[in-house]
Amino acid sequence: MTYIGHEDAWASWRSASSGERMHHAWILSGRKGVGKSAFALAAARELVAEDGIAQPQGDHPDIFYTSHPPKNDAEAKKRADGKPYELARNIKIEQIRKLQQRLTTRPTLGTRRVVIIDPADDMETPTANALLKSLEEPPQGTFFLLIAHRIGRLLPTIRSRCRVLSFPRISDDDMRAVLAREAPQASNEMRDAAIAAASGSPGAAIDFVELDLGKIHTLMQQIAERGDPDFSLRGQLAAAMGARPKREKQLAAIELARAVVAGHMSGVGRDQIPALVESHAELVRLAAQAPTANFDAGLLIMEIGTLLSNLAAARSAA
Repeated sequence: MTYIGHEDAWASWRSASSGERMHHAWILSGRKGVGKSAFALAAARELVAEDGIAQPQGDHPDIFYTSHPPKNDAEAKKRADGKPYELARNIKIEQIRKLQQRLTTRPTLGTRRVVIIDPADDMETPTANALLKSLEEPPQGTFFLLIAHRIGRLLPTIRSRCRVLSFPRISDDDMRAVLAREAPQASNEMRDAAIAAASGSPGAAIDFVELDLGKIHTLMQQIAERGDPDFSLRGQLAAAMGARPKREKQLAAIELARAVVAGHMSGVGRDQIPALVESHAELVRLAAQAPTANFDAGLLIMEIGTLLSNLAAARSAA
């Protein structure tokens, strides 16, 4: 299956893999939800396949996929029992060291193997430095695919040793086609909210539909357009978020607020620009902190509402 927007990435990958010297390390860079993981797994299968050697349909012994582990032993037991479990926030250094031990052996079926780190930008500095040793001296026949949602978070030393494959944002029209196919039950309001928040990521848009952000998007638009002097809209916004929203919903709300601010940037007067820039910068800060910080959900959504209300106040003043 070829995902929307992957055509150039496949062309670059296959051109490189058919050459005499395939680069040993690649960064797959783009927004979360554009299909980088699916690309990595498909590309890895192409790379390890060799004529005359039967390839397994399921897990491949020469493709090592590393991602977030369970949060703790209790969550690991849930995974072992086939139950839903919570993930750790980062890829651990122990995972990289265990992986490196496996790389001391030869590939199982052929002469090549592929290591996928998903996402590589969720490694802390000691973990990234441990991986760097393998990138600097890769075992023969070993290739690395590092998935990065935010390439700027990768160490410069890692980026300098990798070739980058970029995955672009998807157009709104293509996003609507994806949502019509994958989420036919969603209302037009829900789809518009998902497209606005996802910023060109089909996977993120589908996730946002499942998080039911339509009402939240409408309230954010109202606050940004006419303000909220009596805090009533912010109260409705907090109620729409719920008392104990999941972290995923909090992250989605921040991204949605950023989209609302961005949507107000065209056609504004010069006097309004500082307020827009300040609100957007604060939302960027919250987005960077939210994956690891333990924000109070109620205070977070009220802060978002206040940032949006400031836009209306700046417009009125202008």
